[in-house]
Amino acid sequence: MIRQSLDRRGFLKAISCATGAVAFGQRAFAAPTRDKPNIVLLFVDDLGWNEVKYKKNHFGMPNVDALADEGMTFTDAYSASPTCSPSRASVITGQHPARLRLVRHVPGSKDGTHAKEFHTYGRDPVKMPSRNWLPLEEPSLADALKPLGYRTAFVGKWHLGHDPYHPVRHGYDVQFGVSNCGHPRSYHAPYFADIDDTYKELPKGKYLTDQLTDDAVAYIEKQDKTQPFMLTLFYYSAHDPFDASEEMTAELEKENPRKAVYPLASMLGSVDKSVGRIRDALKRKKLDSNTVVFFLGDQGGKIPSPPMRGTKRGGQALYEGGARIPFIVKWPGVVKGGTTSSELAVTTDVFPTMLGMAGGDSSAFPKLDGKDLAPVLKDEAKLDRKEIIMYRSYEDQYAAVRSGKWKYIAYRRGRNELFDLESDLSESKDLSTAMPEKVKELKAVLRAFEKKLDVPGVIGRREIRAVRPR
Repeated sequence: MIRQSLDRRGFLKAISCATGAVAFGQRAFAAPTRDKPNIVLLFVDDLGWNEVKYKKNHFGMPNVDALADEGMTFTDAYSASPTCSPSRASVITGQHPARLRLVRHVPGSKDGTHAKEFHTYGRDPVKMPSRNWLPLEEPSLADALKPLGYRTAFVGKWHLGHDPYHPVRHGYDVQFGVSNCGHPRSYHAPYFADIDDTYKELPKGKYLTDQLTDDAVAYIEKQDKTQPFMLTLFYYSAHDPFDASEEMTAELEKENPRKAVYPLASMLGSVDKSVGRIRDALKRKKLDSNTVVFFLGDQGGKIPSPPMRGTKRGGQALYEGGARIPFIVKWPGVVKGGTTSSELAVTTDVFPTMLGMAGGDSSAFPKLDGKDLAPVLKDEAKLDRKEIIMYRSYEDQYAAVRSGKWKYIAYRRGRNELFDLESDLSESKDLSTAMPEKVKELKAVLRAFEKKLDVPGVIGRREIRAVRPR
């Protein structure tokens, strides 16, 4: 443990020197910290694109609606890899999960730890190794923002490795509610039964989303205007088990006693209430006018989201119902409220966008795969992006290319699909046979992506090369 920490410090120091103190050693060159915005990142597990009210869904999330009314909604936003661990890695590092060799969820173990760095999946046709933790040498959001004068805190679901690879090992000052589990056994304490000690001291029955919010609010209450902060809250909800809060269920039943209240609606209601509490805390501290709020999901859920096809389940995750996510940014004084953008956005964009807001320089992080969304948020320009690529390696190895209105999906086993999302959001009409030239064009885009990141080809039959950090 001590050796790992020393190695990490040496690595970050080397990066600082190599970049001329642009990023990790940037404190001396940064603008006065009081001019920098605070940043709150709210990341919801298994939140489908149309499971929020601003997409006219019946669940109702008024506090999220308020964020949309005061910020910008990206209507065409995606998870770089719609799976728990890869999507989190893409947000924390700004790198594509394929580059990180973290293409599947970190599997559970009896004690929550792993002796080996990689695992393989039996039904994966190329047996691509996927990491069991996020390497300490990969720069995190906290690593990037702390030299710019930021305090940093992480709350909630990590799912990027066990204790030696927890957020505080990745540059965060403090962490709360972090476990070695991908999801709780119950959302009522004790949350993780006997497999993890996180929150073990809490009174029986305390609702997990409420406890995470308590910790987030308590952290905000300790902040002031002398130093900016970055608060990262990764909710466990609405990952199964579908375990509703009795309090929230009662509220929903009171509002509409004739309507059946689904556990998922109650779980999302608890998340929405959490968003409201966090915003109220910012207002009480008079920090809200200088705090950027990101709200997004990691992937679609288990429940279908019509009219979109697919869910998070295997073989369906790269369809719109599994891959498209809610994505809202509220930036007071910069973003015009109630605006939308159809520019393609992806989870890897969070890192460079936050870094730019804080006055940092993305060029100091040469492995970034995301883009700074500031030009779009400021309504100054369109994003310099032609396509985004999503990649998975489970029961098959498959990838998707979204380019303009087109969506191309390729499978290692040989199947190709092409959809026109402008006229067919449900992805019900495969045009791959009718439009071979478009398939050829997008296949070339995917091939170039695989070559650039040196990953096993969905296109072609290359063998896996030696896995090494990128």
